[in-house]
Amino acid sequence: MIRQLLLSLRITWQNFFAAKLRTSLTVLGIVIGIAAILIVMSIGASAQDLILGQIRAVGSNLIGILPGASEDDGPPASAFGIVITTLTNDDLEALRKKSNVPHAVAISGYVTGNAIVKSKNYTKSQTFQGVSADMINVENNTISTGRFFSVAEDEKNAHVAVLGATIAKDIFDDADPLGKKIKIDDQTFRVVGVLKPKGSSLISNFDEMIYIPLQAAQKNLLGIDHLNFIRLRVDSEEHMVQTEKDVDALLRSRHDIPDDENGDYSIRNMASALSIINNVTNIMKYFLAAVAAVSLIVGGIGVMNIMFIALSQRIREIGLRKAVGARKRDIVTQFLFESMTIACVGGIVGFLSGLGVVYFVGYVARVQGYTWTVFLSWNMVVMALITSAILGFFFGIYPAWKASKISPMEALRYE
Repeated sequence: MIRQLLLSLRITWQNFFAAKLRTSLTVLGIVIGIAAILIVMSIGASAQDLILGQIRAVGSNLIGILPGASEDDGPPASAFGIVITTLTNDDLEALRKKSNVPHAVAISGYVTGNAIVKSKNYTKSQTFQGVSADMINVENNTISTGRFFSVAEDEKNAHVAVLGATIAKDIFDDADPLGKKIKIDDQTFRVVGVLKPKGSSLISNFDEMIYIPLQAAQKNLLGIDHLNFIRLRVDSEEHMVQTEKDVDALLRSRHDIPDDENGDYSIRNMASALSIINNVTNIMKYFLAAVAAVSLIVGGIGVMNIMFIALSQRIREIGLRKAVGARKRDIVTQFLFESMTIACVGGIVGFLSGLGVVYFVGYVARVQGYTWTVFLSWNMVVMALITSAILGFFFGIYPAWKASKISPMEALRYE
C-alpha cells in the first residue's frame, strides 16, 4: 500500500512539473478560495471581538433610550440617521427624578452636530456633542486636566467646552488648552477641561470629540429642542430589568401611550445591544464566508479541467498500464490522488497566504490604536486541509472514472 502511494506521488509530481504553468493556475483557484475564507472568518472574528469588547468596556449596566419605535430584535429608525423628535428635555428632567427611576445613578441627554471649528492655527470641520453635566459619570470618563462643566453651566447655556485628548492636541499642539477659546461655527467657547485618552473605537471616539453643554448645543448651534438619545447608568446589573420597566412606564405616561401599543421610543440595554450586534456580525461573517467559498467551486472546476486535460494526454499511458495488469481501481486511485494533491497544495499555500494577510491586518489595527486579537486555531488549519482534500476528491471523481473506462485496445488506436 505504501509502495503504491509513493509511486502515485512520484507520478503526480512528474505530471505537475510537466505542465507547471497550467498546474499553477489551477492551484491558484484553490489558494484564493482557502485564503479568502480564512481571512473573512479570522478578521471577522477579530472585528467582532473588538466591537463587543468596546461595548462591554463602556459598562454592562447602561440603558439607552432612542426616539422612535422598533422591534425587540432590531434598532429604531433613528439609528439609521432618520430624524425623530419624540425625546425631549422634559423627558430627560422627568427621568432624573429619583422617585421616577430610583436605581439610576447618572443620566445624560445627547445631541450631535458637525461644524467648522476654529482656533488660532486650526480650522477644520469637526463633530461635537451636546451633553448633560452627568455625561462624564454615565460614560465613565476621566478628566486629565481642568474639569467638566457643571449642572449650573448647562442650565445657564454657558459657552464652555471639554475636549477629547486627541482633538485637544490637534487644536493646541503642545500648548495648555485650559482657558483658551475656540469657535464652533460663529459661537465662541472657552475650554475648561481635557479628557484622559480612552482609545479609538469603532462605535465612537471620545478622544476626538468636543463636548459642550446640552442647552448650548441645542439652542445656539443646532436650533432644536429634542434629543438624539438619552443614556443612563444603573446602580447594579440586577436592577436593569426593573429600571427598564420604570423608564417605560414613565415615558408611556408622559407620551399618553396605552399599554397595548408600541411606544414612540426604544429602550435598549447593553445586554440586548451585545446580542443584536453579535447576531448581525455573525450573519455578515458567514455570508461573506459563503461568498468567498464560491471561489473554491471555481478552483474545483479548474482541478476537474486539468484532470481531463491530463486524461487526454495520458490515454496511451493508461492503456499500457492496464495491459500490464493495472486494475480499474488502480487508475481511479492514481487520478484521485493527483486531484487531491493539487487541491491540498492549493489549500496549504492558501492558508499560509491568508495567515500573512490576517497578521498584517492585525499589525495595522494595533498601530492605529485598536486592541486587536488575531483569532486562529489548529481547527482552521485542519479545516483548510480537509476542505481542500474533499474538493479535490469530489471534482476528481468523474475524470478518474473516465480514465478507468479506457481499454488497452482504445489506447493502442489513440494517436
